[in-house]
Amino acid sequence: MKRPPSPHRPRTLAPIARVPGLDYGVLDELLGYSLRRAQVAMFLAFHAATRGVGVTPPRFTALVVIGANPGINQSVLGRVLGIARSGAMALADWFEARGWVERRRHLDDGRAWGLHLTPRGETLVAAMKRRVAAEDRRRAAVLGAGERRELLRLLNKLAG
Repeated sequence: MKRPPSPHRPRTLAPIARVPGLDYGVLDELLGYSLRRAQVAMFLAFHAATRGVGVTPPRFTALVVIGANPGINQSVLGRVLGIARSGAMALADWFEARGWVERRRHLDDGRAWGLHLTPRGETLVAAMKRRVAAEDRRRAAVLGAGERRELLRLLNKLAG
């Protein structure tokens, strides 16, 4: 019986190489094609930096956002991740089961709960941020500092 793919590592994903001498036609003019090639390369770099931790890019995003915004509620976290509140709740449950995040009552609203990193979560996130940032810089080393800033600016502009 075939095992389903693990949610903790990319499915068989390889860089999308350019084959010398091959005519790519309209693909050379499509931003989406170039963005996808770059995204796969950066995704693989992310997984190299987080190997063995079981944290996917969306989980990393959530942990970083929770750490930067102590007390964030699950609805706002869901909006940040582009998922329903119920998905954010399941994610918070997953983090809580690992001892990385805890829920605390909001001081202003006793019915509401905020998410906070635990000391263990803070240690994990700090280490992951260092590794992910280092791998990101290594992968983007082909760009000068100005090019990197400009690319980030343009990508943010495209994302809206």
